[in-house]
Amino acid sequence: MATTAQNIVGPQVRRLRTARGLSQSQFAATCQRGGWDIGRQVVTKIEGGIRCVCDDELLELAKALSCPMAELFPARAQALIRGRK
Repeated sequence: MATTAQNIVGPQVRRLRTARGLSQSQFAATCQRGGWDIGRQVVTKIEGGIRCVCDDELLELAKALSCPMAELFPARAQALIRGRK
């Protein structure tokens, strides 16, 4: 049975995390230091698009990745966020 994506930010989280040279475990530890108690398995599920990401978790992801929240979204969604079509 195929699973449908539960979030659209997973691929960007993976791209940003790897661009910063962080393993999933290291990224989870960064999130934990920031006050969000997650583990490597949760990071795996977020990046795989199989775990929903709440709005407050988007803020935590952006904080842990030191990026604007809009950067977590695919390019097409970023254009919509910025008011471009």
